[in-house]
Amino acid sequence: MKPLVAIVGRPNVGKSMLFNKLIGQRLSIVEDTPGVTRDRIYGESEWCGRKFRLVDTGGIEPRTDDQILSFMREQAEIAIQHADVIIFLTDVKTGLTASDQEVANMLLRSRKPIVLAVNKMDSTGRVDPDFYEFYNLGLGDPIAVSAVHGHGTGDLLDACLQYFPPEDDEEEDEDVIKVAIIGKPNVGKSSLTNRILGTERMIVSNVAGTTRDAIDSYFENEQGKYVFIDTAGMRKKSKVDDVIERYSVLRATMAIDRADVCLIMIDAQEGVTEQDTKVAGLAHEAGKACIIVVNKWDLVEKDGKTMDKMRDDIRRDLSYMTYAPILFISAATGQRVPRLFEMINYVHNQSCMRISTGMLNNILADAQTRVQPPTDRGRRLKIYYMTQVGVCPPHFVVFCNERKLFHFSYQRYLENCIRNVFGLEGTPVIMSIREKGDKED
Repeated sequence: MKPLVAIVGRPNVGKSMLFNKLIGQRLSIVEDTPGVTRDRIYGESEWCGRKFRLVDTGGIEPRTDDQILSFMREQAEIAIQHADVIIFLTDVKTGLTASDQEVANMLLRSRKPIVLAVNKMDSTGRVDPDFYEFYNLGLGDPIAVSAVHGHGTGDLLDACLQYFPPEDDEEEDEDVIKVAIIGKPNVGKSSLTNRILGTERMIVSNVAGTTRDAIDSYFENEQGKYVFIDTAGMRKKSKVDDVIERYSVLRATMAIDRADVCLIMIDAQEGVTEQDTKVAGLAHEAGKACIIVVNKWDLVEKDGKTMDKMRDDIRRDLSYMTYAPILFISAATGQRVPRLFEMINYVHNQSCMRISTGMLNNILADAQTRVQPPTDRGRRLKIYYMTQVGVCPPHFVVFCNERKLFHFSYQRYLENCIRNVFGLEGTPVIMSIREKGDKED
């Protein structure tokens, strides 16, 4: 594993701004409101040829009765526990506070290497005299940084680098499957992640909108290596009046882009809502392998036909995703959660499937024998050949005499013929139609 650097400090000292500056992209939400970052957010960066992971944490309030703030403190403590190096970020504008001293004591107890950084040192040249009072923390020489402008970040990373473990300890994992857990708010996405990881990795609360960022968690078992991306629930556009909420929807969309497999979570008590169809549509449009996960199945009153009826309802409401397998689970009790892994592996393999041109053209010849290509005003569609040009999702190109004769119903018929032979369960299929003179690219 790559070395892990945790950025900790009390609320609103600029941890997320520094995190974004170091990873070179706006992954963590930055707002002037304290407490915007609630969970641990991971990113990757490189310095002097060494790749490492960074984790941004919620601000630590040493003494608080607020439920969310105490959750945030627990999340920061877990990050500290797993980190190789800790960047303790303070703020020159507010000066040294009693909370800073308490956080420093907490960090010293962890016995981890600590690099002290003083943020908001925005002007170059003259050093703000308040900078020197941070020596009182007893953590060695503070490093002046400006998360906004990027001043001092090189010195900061140089200081972290000396604590990294030797390079030969790291190995790149190429066979990791990235899994995005998506769905509307309060459907149990964080509960499922916690159930899988066996730790309180996410803040779980009945308050819809508790998870604001897309958060990566590495997990390994005998069935494989996975990174689970827990995303903020996506709600209707009209309800996204809060700027932070708007970023969350964007982040969830970005999580879908990064994922290999999407778990579309649906509340068993509510069935498929309009919002679920939108969420599922995003994953379908992005061409991702998908599993429809019906959560809270333990709370549904059942008779012998309940599951079949629910399955039929889902197939009707998500008619464009008939390829996606459906799994009924309970994140709270763990019912059927272990089956997820074999399903994730299966749909991922299906979306990576390559079919030889020879086999495709055998299917094509057979399909045309059974159902003649359509005609229009006396002109018949002629299909010359078909080839696969991409995977994840499988992408087929069909060459014909005239594109406008290729009715979408015949396109769907050919797709079904391919699926009947090769399965391709859990993955959408792209079919591009080209005329003979078009380039094959």
